[in-house]
Amino acid sequence: MSTGRLESRWDVVGGVRLHARVSVDPVPTGSLPVVLVHGLGVSSGYMVPAAEHLAPFYRAYVPDLPGFGRSDKPRQVLNVAELAGALVAWMDAVGLKRATFLGNSLGCQIIAEFAVRQPSRIERAIFVGPTADPWARFALTHVVRLMRDIPREPPILIPVQGFDYLRAGVRRSVSTFRFMLQHQVERVLPEMAAPTLVVRGGSDPIVPQGWAEEVVRLLPDGKLVVIPGHAHCVHYSGPQELVRVVRPFLEGNLQESEVTRSKIAARGI
Repeated sequence: MSTGRLESRWDVVGGVRLHARVSVDPVPTGSLPVVLVHGLGVSSGYMVPAAEHLAPFYRAYVPDLPGFGRSDKPRQVLNVAELAGALVAWMDAVGLKRATFLGNSLGCQIIAEFAVRQPSRIERAIFVGPTADPWARFALTHVVRLMRDIPREPPILIPVQGFDYLRAGVRRSVSTFRFMLQHQVERVLPEMAAPTLVVRGGSDPIVPQGWAEEVVRLLPDGKLVVIPGHAHCVHYSGPQELVRVVRPFLEGNLQESEVTRSKIAARGI
C-alpha cells in the first residue's frame, strides 16, 4: 500500500502555538479531510503510520494537542472537555469546517466530546481502542493493563512513547491520566449522531472485548471491527490493516460480512 508525505505546520490558537503534521500529496476531489487525535501523553508522531497510509486518499491532519508533542505547554492541564474545545479552536485556526476524526485511546474520548458539542463539523468517527471502561475506572487497573500491552506492541513504539511522555512531563501526563479516568464517556456516547466505527486489536488488554461491544451498543450508529494479531495501538502496528477497514467505512461501503468476520475473530481470542 502506498503512503503519503507529512509536513509540519504551526498555528497560534488562543495565544498558544500548536504544531500539527499535515499531508501534502494530492488527494481525490471531494474527499473530506481526516483529523487524527493522539492518546494520553503522546503526540502526533504516535499517529504517523496511520496518517501516512491515509494520506493518498484523504488530506490528513495530525495536531499535537496543547501541552503535548511540539506544541506549547500552557501551565493549565486541560481535561477531556477542554482538550475537545482546543481541537475546535485549532480547526478554526487552520480553516477546517468539517472532517472525519480518527482517535486512539484517550483521543476517542476527546472526539466524543467534540462530536456532541460540534455535531455539524464531524462527518464520521473512528475509535481505535477507545478508553475508559467504567467497570475498571481505577489507576492501578489501567497501569496493569498497560504493562500487559507493552510486550504486545512493536518494540520501536517504546522509545516513541517514552520520548513523548518525557516531553509532556510527569505532572501533565499524570493529571491527564486522572482526567481520562474521571471522564464518563458512557454518558457522552449516546449523544453522538455521527456514524462511528469502533476498531479493537484482537489482543488489546487495555480495551476488553466486552467494553468495545458496549461502546457500539451505546452509540446511535456504531459498528465494531476486530483486527486479529494486534494490541492497543493498531494504528501504529497495523496501519495497512486499519486503513483496509477504515476506507470502506468512510466511503459508506463497509460490508456486514467484514463486521461479522470481526465478531468471529473476537470469539476466538
